[in-house]
Amino acid sequence: MSLNRFVPPAGAISAAALKEFKAVLADVDSLLVMTGAGISTESGIPDYRSKGVGLYARPNGHRPMTIQEFLASGQNRQRYWARNFVAWPKFGSAPCNETHYKLAEWEGDPRFQWLITQNVDGLHTLAGSQRITELHGCSRAVKCLQCHEIYDRADLQTQLNKLNPNWALTEIGELRPDGDVDIPAHAVDAFKVPECVHCGPSAILKPDVVFFGDNVPRKVVDNCYKMVDDASGLLVLGSSLTVMSGYRFVYQAHLRGIPVLIVNIGPTRGDHFATVKLDARVSDVMNAL
Repeated sequence: MSLNRFVPPAGAISAAALKEFKAVLADVDSLLVMTGAGISTESGIPDYRSKGVGLYARPNGHRPMTIQEFLASGQNRQRYWARNFVAWPKFGSAPCNETHYKLAEWEGDPRFQWLITQNVDGLHTLAGSQRITELHGCSRAVKCLQCHEIYDRADLQTQLNKLNPNWALTEIGELRPDGDVDIPAHAVDAFKVPECVHCGPSAILKPDVVFFGDNVPRKVVDNCYKMVDDASGLLVLGSSLTVMSGYRFVYQAHLRGIPVLIVNIGPTRGDHFATVKLDARVSDVMNAL
């Protein structure tokens, strides 16, 4: 199945628009980059809001589990982990794409300042990015909320396989952006959830990500604001900027009067702040730079 099935159609980039984009970018001597789910759609991971192909565009569009739901009951966590267990082989093996690799290469350019990503798939780090802030955390790490021990998600999959040796499914839905997948409700009841090796069943293991309904840690937000203050230009790649966690940095860049460059298929919440906007696939633009 094509990795690009979650990428919405995009028109060709006009030569004039690309020329303007390059000219603005060339004048930036301290570049801050922010990426969103439109980066990872080209790795076969769906997003929520892409027109026609995003999860919210599908019939009975899924809404992810909130932090309040996750913490509220063991039954909710059982449902979360059962679905995440089924989704992980595909989600955890999604490949880095050319944009991930190119952004990692940009770290060798003295004009590159930092990368902020809204994505939790960890693909930027796998591609080699080191000067990076994962704004919403990373699903490749799991944290005990009691002792704060960090577990590797791939290792946890091995543990879950051992806990559920005879648990199997024949009905599996489509992969979702948050590492989730639809499974029959009756299958959840028999699923055994992971435990912290130190704290046992009394503790809660949670992916080290910011769930819907939760807040990005204040220290992380403040560090990103400082990055915007230190930058002379902001490049946004593959984000609709619908949620405040990313939009606020575009707004701050606008208030500072620095160039804002946006590449995204379809409109974004920050288009009126853009110095230049390209309605295009991110990889097409990156290959042209």
